Amino acid sequence: MTVPEQIQLENIADSDYEIFALLKQRYSPRIFKDKKVTEQHLHQLFEAVRWAPSSNNEQPWRFLYAEKGSEAYEKIIANLTGNNKLWAKNAPILMLTAYKKDTDNGNENFHALHDLGMGLGAMTVQAQYMGIAMHHMAGLDHKNAQRIFNIPKEYHIATAVAIGYYGGELEELPEKLQSKEISQRQRMPQNQFAFKHSWNTQ
Repeated sequence: MTVPEQIQLENIADSDYEIFALLKQRYSPRIFKDKKVTEQHLHQLFEAVRWAPSSNNEQPWRFLYAEKGSEAYEKIIANLTGNNKLWAKNAPILMLTAYKKDTDNGNENFHALHDLGMGLGAMTVQAQYMGIAMHHMAGLDHKNAQRIFNIPKEYHIATAVAIGYYGGELEELPEKLQSKEISQRQRMPQNQFAFKHSWNTQ
């Protein structure tokens, strides 16, 4: 077994209850196989978003993606913050996610960010099915990215996403990030976020 395969195996979630295997296998790597994501696979990912749930079918999600080696890719890298700059350059694709703030009739779309999340959730499961990893990033200078990509003001950039096939070498990461890549995954127990009949404030 190769080191990348071992990392994938060790990152399978130790769930308290049995869930869909693709959800258990999903994690957010900082290393990716040195392989271009095919156009067919990209279309499949966006098709998964296309059929995600959307309030009043507004479909407010928007995406701007760039291939490694392009000027747009380097612009996205430049607008990442924190440790994201150190590892995201390993991904074959970098993507900005955004949502349209108002409905088609001009009212504020309170559910737009929720719908973007639903679309990204669908994309993430589809990606996992195809052996593609997605690492979602909040560390982004969204205001500057909005400006340099000339994104209209009626849209709001939410996150950046690194996309690529699972794989890659651990040594591609700075030493301080290697331990994070192989550390045990942690999640809060259900009783801290799912409350029956009344809100649990503890």
